[in-house]
Amino acid sequence: MNTTGPRSCYDEGKRVAEALCHAYAETAGVEVKIVRIFNTYGPRMSIHDGRVIPEFIVNALTGNALRVNGTGEQTRSFCYISDMVAGILATMEAPTAFRGPVNIGNPSEMSIVSLATAIVALTGSRSPIEFSKALTDDPARRCPDIGLAISRLNWAGPLVGLKDGLQRTIEHFSMTLSSSSWDMSFGA
Repeated sequence: MNTTGPRSCYDEGKRVAEALCHAYAETAGVEVKIVRIFNTYGPRMSIHDGRVIPEFIVNALTGNALRVNGTGEQTRSFCYISDMVAGILATMEAPTAFRGPVNIGNPSEMSIVSLATAIVALTGSRSPIEFSKALTDDPARRCPDIGLAISRLNWAGPLVGLKDGLQRTIEHFSMTLSSSSWDMSFGA
């Protein structure tokens, strides 16, 4: 891990938060659960969120290009919000002795260019997919190992498939964009 790169504050912030929670639990004798949340999406995300799914959906719905960093072959896994909430609740309800950390997410991977293609198709958009310079320290792969969550928690794992989740999210974004005075030049 690059401790001084453009992602270092994000990466180190998550690590120190886990360490602080663990230390607080030990010194104060309080119950703590540590959940590692992986790429969550769904309706009610902000249209200005900045993460890949909202950005791609907004651009597809407004006819703007979907910008993919690098080759687009880097993979991500996306967990629908209801599955994430169920995983977090299962962690909270786990026996006190189980503190974590535990990964909650969806282990099904998809390349970013495949995600862009899927969103263009699901929206019926004619938006082009454009490629730009790769981001510094952008991970080639992000995929949670949810084995511990499945074996130790009363969690069924992810139930909402990506296509269904994207359709629900697109519907919400479409309604949000059409019912607001939102600036349609966003992303241009």
